Amino acid sequence: MTFFEQQHQARQETRKLVFLFALAVIAIVLAVNLAMALLWHFKFGSHHELLRSYPKGFFAVNTLITLALIGGGTLIQTFNLRDGGDAVALMAGGRLVSPASGDLQERRLLNVVEEMALASGIACPKVYLLEREDAINAFAAGYNQNEAVVAVTRGTLNRLTRDELQGVVGHEFSHILNGDMRLNVHLIGVLFGIQMIAGFGQQLMNFGRFSSSSRNDKEPPWQLVMLLAGGALFVVGYIGIFFGRLIKSAVSRQREFLADASAVQFTRNPEGIGGALRKIGGLTDGKRIGSQIDHQNAEQLSHLFLGSVRPNLLDGWFATHPPLTERLQRIYGRSMGPLEAPELPQPHSENTARLADLPFAAAGFACAVAPTGLPASISTATATPTLEFGNSSSRSPLSPQLDGAVRDPAGACAVVYALLLGEGEERDVQLAILKKEAPQQAALTSFLAETITQLPLSARLPLVDLAAPALRQLPQAARDRLLAIVEQLIAADSRITLAEFVLQTILARRLAPRAGRLVPIRFNRVSDLSADAALLLSLVAHVAIPSGRADVAAARLAAFLRGAQACPELKLAAQDYCDGAKLSFPRVRLALDNANQLAPLAKPQLIKALLAAADDGNPLEIASADILRAICAGIEAPIPPAVAATYQAYPWQFDS
Repeated sequence: MTFFEQQHQARQETRKLVFLFALAVIAIVLAVNLAMALLWHFKFGSHHELLRSYPKGFFAVNTLITLALIGGGTLIQTFNLRDGGDAVALMAGGRLVSPASGDLQERRLLNVVEEMALASGIACPKVYLLEREDAINAFAAGYNQNEAVVAVTRGTLNRLTRDELQGVVGHEFSHILNGDMRLNVHLIGVLFGIQMIAGFGQQLMNFGRFSSSSRNDKEPPWQLVMLLAGGALFVVGYIGIFFGRLIKSAVSRQREFLADASAVQFTRNPEGIGGALRKIGGLTDGKRIGSQIDHQNAEQLSHLFLGSVRPNLLDGWFATHPPLTERLQRIYGRSMGPLEAPELPQPHSENTARLADLPFAAAGFACAVAPTGLPASISTATATPTLEFGNSSSRSPLSPQLDGAVRDPAGACAVVYALLLGEGEERDVQLAILKKEAPQQAALTSFLAETITQLPLSARLPLVDLAAPALRQLPQAARDRLLAIVEQLIAADSRITLAEFVLQTILARRLAPRAGRLVPIRFNRVSDLSADAALLLSLVAHVAIPSGRADVAAARLAAFLRGAQACPELKLAAQDYCDGAKLSFPRVRLALDNANQLAPLAKPQLIKALLAAADDGNPLEIASADILRAICAGIEAPIPPAVAATYQAYPWQFDS
């Protein structure tokens, strides 16, 4: 099943969630009214006839109070989780792992997450560590892939090999890519609401326990009534727990099978996720399971985790995770036994400074006035690196300075600015802007720009992906300032190049205030956006066919028509082709915003057409890969395999 089919299915699961939630609310309301009716008759039954014993509005008041508790609990918990993945990770007792961490275990974890993000073409998520949990477990959380987090337990780092850790991270990336995360976060709020009645009943029992007794000997004392009412509501509250378990199992069990399969697909190694699950089995004994989480919020978050956080007292429909034996059977195609999971030897290394040797001091740049306003036209010019890598298969690590910069918030901003620096007078203007707007980063930007020019063009956008966790540590005001400075740097030469357009598109989608919010669906078919699709196809055709060709106009039209033929539903013809004069920055941005509101199952048709326009039978050029990557980021979709293959040649490697 494809990414887009999973996105569609995740939205369909929301309907199931709403239906089960409604059933839970109805059952709880009926049970509360029955319990209150029995208690009222117990208190006043000796003075009133049974059928006339309830005051006017008795059941309506009970119903309204119950609905207020459920709705209020859901809204409060949803508000508490407004920060998405970060809020969930903190709720589970997680600690943010600094992108600049020098701990070798944490460094290995960060590298594995970075590798998976680069391969899938999404922003690298933040990483959290559940420090006090010795079991093997992990989860991914967030409302959107632009603000996702991945959290793992200390036991996962201590007990798993690198391949097994890769399998676990691949499993969690499946939840990020397949649209599970938002549904799972919403589920936390829903479950909290329907379980509020149990908490309210417990408070009533505490109140009745310490309140004074009634002085009327002819009636049951109020203290006893409060205790009974609290006990009844506490028991009724277990209806919420029952439905909570049912909802979790209905939503999460099949998606765990999918995530296991995706982990094998991502890593091409069944021993990765398979070995991790077998070690969970090896840690299990009669009283404790190898994925058990001891945090007080573990049960509330149980549907997020890789493995069960508590022993399954109720199997079948009510188990939040499939049995390990069944998961292993599907991964290996045969039964597999557990593995011992001892703690691995701890690596030792000397901590090395990453940013201490970088030149933060101002360097006395020439001052100039930056032009104002954004240009209307898009140029396909791109900067050429001063050092070419003749052998694309050669692999070398990032320089220590650049590696350190992408992992520090201030350094990551400087990396972004450095990617935008031009040459000659344009650079002088840009550096003058930086000296005024970001003086502490101006010299660092100039220094990093020289390092970046020695990287191949295919390494530029992956640098932005690597810098994403550090940039997301910035408060929103600082992110907005970064985007504003980026806009000024782009406007310095009164035009926008392809490289600048791509970079700004990706940054805006990942750092803007609405970056973490779910985009509503406005268009169900790709044909609803024929004009926007024609504009994007024309843009890809312009990028794919360089200006130096003698037959450039005919070649670009042919590329456009090739893309149109790949999606007959669009019904595009030669007259729909947009020449260079029509390819304005505002129009392209609007087209991307509209395309982002396509239904999940309609997006792959658009991507297929765009890829066909860029594909002339030869390997994709980096310019074509960049524009396709930017469009995929703009519509929140993973990059196609053909685009990913272009970036697999960039020459760096990660330490293990």
